[in-house]
Amino acid sequence: MSDQDFSVRIHAYDAWKQDLLEALERLQRWLGQHDLDDGEMDLRLYDTREALRSDRLTLAFVAEFSRGKTELINAIFFADLGCRLLPSEAGRTTMCPTELLWDADAGKPYLRLLPIETRSDDRPIRDYRNDPVQWVKLPLPVEDPDQMATTLREIVRTKEVPAEVARRLGFVTGVDAGDGAEAVEIPMWRHAIVSLRHPLLEDGLVILDTPGLNALGQEPELTLNMLPSAQAILFVLAADTGVTQSDLDMWRQCVHPSEDGSNSHIGIALNKIDTLWDELRDQARVDLDIATQRRRSAEILGMPLKQVFPVSAQKGLVARVRNDGDLLQRSGLPALERFFSDQILPNRMRVLHDHVASRVGSLVNQQLHLFENRQAQIRRELANLQALRGKNVDVIEHLMHRSREEQAAYQKNVQSFRASRQVLQAQAKVMLESLSPKAVDGLIDETRRAMSGAWTTVGLKRGMAAFFEGARRMMDQATLQADQTRTLVRAIYRKFHQDHGLPALRPPTYSTRTHQAALTRLLQEAEAYRNSPVTTMTEQSFVIKRFFISLVSRARDIFFQAHQEAEAWFAEVMNPLVRQINEHRKVMERRLDTLRRISQSRETLEARIAELREQAEAVEADVATLDALRSRLVAPPPLAETGPMTAGVPRPQPGSRSVGG
Repeated sequence: MSDQDFSVRIHAYDAWKQDLLEALERLQRWLGQHDLDDGEMDLRLYDTREALRSDRLTLAFVAEFSRGKTELINAIFFADLGCRLLPSEAGRTTMCPTELLWDADAGKPYLRLLPIETRSDDRPIRDYRNDPVQWVKLPLPVEDPDQMATTLREIVRTKEVPAEVARRLGFVTGVDAGDGAEAVEIPMWRHAIVSLRHPLLEDGLVILDTPGLNALGQEPELTLNMLPSAQAILFVLAADTGVTQSDLDMWRQCVHPSEDGSNSHIGIALNKIDTLWDELRDQARVDLDIATQRRRSAEILGMPLKQVFPVSAQKGLVARVRNDGDLLQRSGLPALERFFSDQILPNRMRVLHDHVASRVGSLVNQQLHLFENRQAQIRRELANLQALRGKNVDVIEHLMHRSREEQAAYQKNVQSFRASRQVLQAQAKVMLESLSPKAVDGLIDETRRAMSGAWTTVGLKRGMAAFFEGARRMMDQATLQADQTRTLVRAIYRKFHQDHGLPALRPPTYSTRTHQAALTRLLQEAEAYRNSPVTTMTEQSFVIKRFFISLVSRARDIFFQAHQEAEAWFAEVMNPLVRQINEHRKVMERRLDTLRRISQSRETLEARIAELREQAEAVEADVATLDALRSRLVAPPPLAETGPMTAGVPRPQPGSRSVGG
């Protein structure tokens, strides 16, 4: 596997998303042509397309100070510039979270900086993203790499402020307030966004460069929102020190490894292995020392050995700038990049595939089932009409009488179905109330009052725990109601199919399982925040503010999303059965009308047979179209090998990567 494979696969990943988007647009047009689109269906397709268009693969780099994290980013992604893009010289270290991406809407490279003073209000960073007035924006002179690197050094700027000001902004100063005259050094900026036109970034890659533990701990939104939402986390250690206590603290507080072992999205970079290289020692001994550090790091962090990668970012950068293949292999970077290519990208593709399959797959299956049933009904009617050739009037009159009886019985059962829908509406109302934002807001207000009246850190932590206990109970109740509602829906479907011998349909499903899992993960992160030494040492009003901005707002988002999905599910859950009922009613009406006309004229029989044959051909084409669209939308994504993933995707040629505006 070459060092270009990550670039190739990122490009293939983007091409795969574009193919899904094209298939969704074809499905939308097909539904419109057949008058099958409705509000709920349009909304579902729109949401799915927007999820694909806005999807980005976020790789977060996390490390304590002086572990070479920023140099690693330079070496892996930006060595083609021939210089260090991000400041990583001695004495320079990342002071604020920095995102590297390509802002296609802006169309020009830039550096945006959010002043540290914005931490004094209640707005999270995400609310500032669409408020350009609050940011300092600097152009990036991409035609001059040295000047661009100079501009990016703004990211590491600091300034001195009185200790009281630092505390008010949420920094743990370690200085007695006194008369407020003590000077404390804090970061100049709260957040930085670098928009750069680069092939990887254009294909949707976002690189998140984080500061060390002390600075990280002061921005809970980063540790509680941004890092957990990243598709991959690379935790960087130094090979000459191994896992220090500060590394371990950062690992536990910021990375939040899962206790169930589902940590395939986390990699460990054991950086600076070149510090262990020694020309006076046997190479086998050097390799053994590196292997020992690797094994110890894996054991201490509780990670599989295969996810720990010994690397030298500095040597890897030099090797790429000088085109030294031997040094590049010795730096260990290719093995780390294979982890991104073979593990992280396939994981993200599975998640996105599952989202598309769950949101659109059932919709396509419903339409396919509807048209397959229509195809079967046409064939049955065609066979019945062909059998009427040569039959006398009495036989046709008998068939007409039987059809009228079936129609009357069917209409009676439709009335029963409508009564069942009323029962379902009552059940769904209870389910939706258990997820309602109003109920969550009541719990939030209650928690805010309790925490605002707490005078001790213990009281604050008790309030945090009470909020998540209440949220967990609400979600458990919603889960119970959702289970009962699903059972009722299945019973309604089953009864109607059994009464009329219609082909069984599988109703759309709804589950709170993913939301329960998200709430459980958030609870784990809240526990880490509650028990963090930084929380204990930080000024209480700031702790309360950040708790509500970072954690409570995410919990509310989880319930809001669950409520929206439940509403959408209830709005469409009976639609497949309603469509089948209407389709069957039309079939019976057409059959009765055909028999009536046949009894009056035998020429009608042959005309109807010819008409049905044309309909059969059209429906057969529709089934083939839907089946092809389903294959594109729900088929497993190309994951394992470079060949399938890059099919039809031009491979970047050496020297073709560029940065510019």
